Amino acid sequence: MSEQEQQQPIFNVERLYVKDLSLEVPHAPEVFLSQDAPNVEIQVHTDSKKLEEEHHEVTVTVTVTAKLPDGKVLFLNEVAQSGIFRLANIPEQDVKVLLGIACPNILYPYAREAVSSCITRAGFPPVVLMPINFEAMYEQQQAAANTPAAGNA
Repeated sequence: MSEQEQQQPIFNVERLYVKDLSLEVPHAPEVFLSQDAPNVEIQVHTDSKKLEEEHHEVTVTVTVTAKLPDGKVLFLNEVAQSGIFRLANIPEQDVKVLLGIACPNILYPYAREAVSSCITRAGFPPVVLMPINFEAMYEQQQAAANTPAAGNA
């Protein structure tokens, strides 16, 4: 293998998997009798950690909480969709961007499917998760990390 081939950037998906999947319906079966439309809250969080020199685990966690108007929780669904990614011969600043944007973009469709499937299998109407702009999310996180907290100035 030539030196030039050894220095080529490498970005590979090594493995995709569901790291955590949970569904709670704390007020079943009574909630199935309700005709009220629930209020649905969706939270998305990304995280990454280095496993080895060239391998990183990235996780997209989606939490969906549906509550009835009286405050009772209809259901709580959480999916942590993870992947192991191999990144080699890539500058550190680019690694951070790949882990914060490219990897979540790969994982999110799998998380969306897992959420939809889990909720419908529990007997509820599907919850459709809209696409997410992980680039904007990453930029907001970077801006927040670079802004000194109030009172620390």
